[in-house]
Amino acid sequence: MSQDQIAILQRALKREKAARKSAEKILEDKSRELYAISQELKTSNLKLNDLLDEKSSTLKGIFENINDAYLVMDLWGNVLKMNDVAIDFFGYDIEKERFNVAEIVYKDDIEYTREAFKKLYEEGAFNNYTARIYTKKGDVKWLLINATIVYDKENKPIAAQGIIRDITFIKSLEEQKEKILKELEKRNEELYEYAHIVSHDLKSPLRNIDALISWIKSDNKDNFDELTIQNFDLIETTIETMETLISNVLEYSSAGANIGNETEVDLNKIVDDLKEFLFIPKHISVNKLNKLPTLKGDSTKFQQVFQNFLSNAIKFCDKEIGIIEIDYKENQEYHQFSIKDNGIGIEKKYHDKIFKVFHSLNKREDSTGIGLSIVKKIIELYDGNIWLESEPNKGTTFFFTIKIK
Repeated sequence: MSQDQIAILQRALKREKAARKSAEKILEDKSRELYAISQELKTSNLKLNDLLDEKSSTLKGIFENINDAYLVMDLWGNVLKMNDVAIDFFGYDIEKERFNVAEIVYKDDIEYTREAFKKLYEEGAFNNYTARIYTKKGDVKWLLINATIVYDKENKPIAAQGIIRDITFIKSLEEQKEKILKELEKRNEELYEYAHIVSHDLKSPLRNIDALISWIKSDNKDNFDELTIQNFDLIETTIETMETLISNVLEYSSAGANIGNETEVDLNKIVDDLKEFLFIPKHISVNKLNKLPTLKGDSTKFQQVFQNFLSNAIKFCDKEIGIIEIDYKENQEYHQFSIKDNGIGIEKKYHDKIFKVFHSLNKREDSTGIGLSIVKKIIELYDGNIWLESEPNKGTTFFFTIKIK
């Protein structure tokens, strides 16, 4: 072998040694890197196992200590697991005896329950489902159930779980409430009918007396002196006052009755009609500051409200120029109205008393003290409030609200 060939082989050998050394270094670095990764994975696995143990312990604690009954069943309704609350409630010891939820469903709720569970399987959950069941002792209980489907890793349904609350007592209260409301409605109808009968029976003799007095006065016009005629006039006025009082009492008894015949009522028309209907002296003006709304309700009741306010404002105006202003504004929950006048005003100490039945501050023949009581009952029927601001000799502003439906 020549010197040149030997030199070539030596150079090749040198390059091979350098390449091998470089490869060994890369392998060594990768080994260290893999070892570091391995250690990190080991640490992570330890942490993950600790976390899983912690979560399992937490879930077990929740399962055992939740205040509501918790139940797990398979897709055919066989109960697999229950917490202590469920065991106490249903009366079954799941460790000793198995049962199917279909066996405990109340007989009248079977079809309804089937539809609910069909929805559960199709949609994966249902909320606030109510039904009745039989406990092991045979007691009937009302339940409120929130349930979900349990899926495996491949997203296939394998079971169902539910949180169950006993609402038997609440249902009992609701039934009692419904019964009381029906009884109250019946009693109100009877009282309303009775008020009409009494009103008719009281008005009839009053009208007869009024007719008799009129005949006596006519037949003995030349026989009675002036004082006797005045006494007869006083009797007629008293009879008229009595008849008005009876009508107002009947009106008050029906003011708080349920709202019937609800229609769209234009309050602008109500006020305009009242301005034509009521006797408004020439020195008194009635003005709307804003357009009034159209509300759904009983037009007769709305008319009663505005008629009472306007009648009082007219009746108790003591100024040479009387001004009555009707205003309106709306907020998110209520329609708010106001009726302002510049009349005699009301002292602060009477602001609550004027809404009581038969409480009239100014004793007048044409005032029975029932008007504002009727107004208050109607406004409360529409979930509203009524109040006033007033100063003696300067005027009064009544405010009232109607809840927006």
